[in-house]
Amino acid sequence: MKRFITTLAILLVVVVAGMTALVLLVNPNDFRAYMVQQVEQRSGYRLALDGNLRWHVWPQLSILSGQMSLTAPGAQQPVVSASNMRLDVKLLPLLSHQLAVKQVLLDGAVVRLTPGSTARQPDNAPPDPTNAAPSLPAQRWTFDIDNLRVSNSLLIWQQSVGKELNVRDLNLQLTQNRQRQAHLELSSRISRDQRELLMNLNADVNLSRYPQHLSAQIQQLDYQLSGADLPKEGLKGQAKMQADWSSNQAAFSLKNLSLSANDSEMTGSASGTLGLRPEVNLDLHSTMLNMDSLLGLQISGSDDLSLQAQRSGPAPVIAVAQPEEQPSVLSGIDGQLSLSVDKLRWRGMDFDRLMMKLSGRDGQFALSTLRGDIGNGNFSLPGALDFRHPQTRLTLQPVLQNIAIAPLMKAFELPATLSGDLSLTGNFSGAGLNVPAFKQVWHGDAALNLSNANIAGLNLQRMIQRAVENSSARVHGPAKQAPGSDMQQITGKFTLNNGLVNFAELNGQSSMLNYHGQGSVNMVSQQADILFGVTVTQGWQGDDELVQRLKQTPVPLRIYGPWSGLNYGLQVDSVLRQQLQDEARKRLKQWSDRNTDSSRNGSVQKLMKDL
Repeated sequence: MKRFITTLAILLVVVVAGMTALVLLVNPNDFRAYMVQQVEQRSGYRLALDGNLRWHVWPQLSILSGQMSLTAPGAQQPVVSASNMRLDVKLLPLLSHQLAVKQVLLDGAVVRLTPGSTARQPDNAPPDPTNAAPSLPAQRWTFDIDNLRVSNSLLIWQQSVGKELNVRDLNLQLTQNRQRQAHLELSSRISRDQRELLMNLNADVNLSRYPQHLSAQIQQLDYQLSGADLPKEGLKGQAKMQADWSSNQAAFSLKNLSLSANDSEMTGSASGTLGLRPEVNLDLHSTMLNMDSLLGLQISGSDDLSLQAQRSGPAPVIAVAQPEEQPSVLSGIDGQLSLSVDKLRWRGMDFDRLMMKLSGRDGQFALSTLRGDIGNGNFSLPGALDFRHPQTRLTLQPVLQNIAIAPLMKAFELPATLSGDLSLTGNFSGAGLNVPAFKQVWHGDAALNLSNANIAGLNLQRMIQRAVENSSARVHGPAKQAPGSDMQQITGKFTLNNGLVNFAELNGQSSMLNYHGQGSVNMVSQQADILFGVTVTQGWQGDDELVQRLKQTPVPLRIYGPWSGLNYGLQVDSVLRQQLQDEARKRLKQWSDRNTDSSRNGSVQKLMKDL
C-alpha cells in the first residue's frame, strides 16, 4: 500500500512539474496571431483580443484573455463581445508548440444579431464580373470547436425593420464530436412591454451538412410566459419536435410536434418555405384545447353577463407617434391549415369533434370547413377570410342545428334569459375576429327556429290572463298552469347591421298561446323595442262570448327599454272595449230588428254606426 501511495505521489509531482515547466516555457501570447488567422481563414470574421493572454492551470489548463470581440466583414458592430474569455486547451499538442482548443467559455458576453453586425460588402468593392451573388465569408462559416459555453450573457436581436429584442440571462452549452453531432442546452429570459418569457431548451443537433442542411431533435423545450394583458397564472408548457432546415430551398419542416400550453395540448407537423413570400402548411390535432384558459376568461355561475377576463393587468400605453395602419402579418404568408380538435372549450361552451380547413394565397383564405358538435346539436361555419386589411375581414354562412341558445347568448355577452334549441341559417360579414367586433361592426341576415323555448321572467300567458282578470270579472284563467305549457316554438327572420338586430318577422306558439311580432334589439346600447300581438288560445273560463273573443283576438304587448330593466306595455283594455262594443252593437241590432216601425229606429241605427 505504501508503494502504491508513493508511486501516485511521484506521478503527481512529475505531472505538476511538467505542467509548471510547460507553462514557463510556452508563452500563450505566441498563439494570438495564430488564433486570429485561423478564425479569419475559417469564417472570414475578425477576432480581436485586448490585453495579454495568461495561463490558468487548475482545474483545467486554460488560456485567459481580457476583452475580446468577433466582427463580421464590413460590419459596424461586433457579433460577439465579452469582457473575458477562457480557452481550455489540450495538453499534448502544447509539447510540440501547437494549440488545440477543446472548449471556449464566454462569460458576460453580448451577442448582436442586428443590421449593424451583419456582414456586408465594402462600399468601394468592385462589381462581380460574373454577375453572381456575392459570396460573403459568413456563408463559409463552420463550427469546429468541441465545446462552447456562454454564461450570464445578453443576446440583442433586431430585424432590418423593427424593435430590438433583448434576451437576457443567456446560458448556452454546445458540445460536438468528430462527426459533428452536437448537443445543445440553452436557457434565457426575455422581457419586453412588461411581459417576461422564461425558456429552457435541450436538443441534439446534426451539423454534419451545415450550412446547407441542419437538423435538430428538440427533446425538451420548457417555457413560461407571464406579465401584462396575459392570464394571471400566465402561459406555460412544453414542446418537443424534430426540426429540419434546408438553406438551398429555404425550406423547413417540423415533425412529431408535441406542444402543451396550460391544460391544452396539440400534436402534428408543419412544413414550408421562408422566402420573400413564406408558405406554411400545418396539420395539427388536439385532444383538448381550452381557449378560456389561454385567453384568461373565467365563467361565473350567474345567468347575467358573466364572462370576466382574469388578467394580470393592461399592457402599457407607450406615447409614440402612431404609424399608419398596416395589413395583418398573415397577408404576407401563403399556405394551409388542417386542424382537428377532440374537445374545445370557448367562452364557457364545450365543443366536440371540431374540424377546420383553411387555405389561401395573397392574403385571401377560404375557410372551406369549420364544423363540430355541441351538446345534442351541431354547426357548420364555412366562409372566407381577408387578411389584406388592418382588421381581418370575414364572411360566414353559418348553419346551426339544435344548439342550446342559453350558453350561446352568454358567450356573446347577451342576457341569458332565453332557453331552447336554436337552428339557424344565415349569411354574415364584418371586420374583426372577436365578440365586440361582431356586436358592433358586423352585418348580415338569417332565418331562425327556436324549439322548446322559454323566456325567463316573461310568462306571456300569465301576464295576459292576470291583466284580463284585473279588468273584467266575467272571465278568468286557470289557477295553476300546466307543466310545460310555456314551452314555445319560435320562428323568425332578422337582419344585423352594426349591432342593431331588426326582427322583420317573429312568430311563436305553444299549447296555450300564439303570437307574432316585429321590432329591434340594439346590442351596442343594450336596448330593446319589440311589439307583439299575443293570443291566449287555451285556459279561459267564464263568459263564453268573451272567452271566444279572447281566443281569437291578439292582445298588443310592447317590450322596450334597457336590458337591465325592461318595460312592458299590455293593452288589454282595447280588447275588452272592443268586446263591449260588439256586444252593444249586437243587442242594438236585435232591438232594431224587433222594432222596425219604431220612430227611434233611426237613432238606434246611427248609434250602431258610431260604435
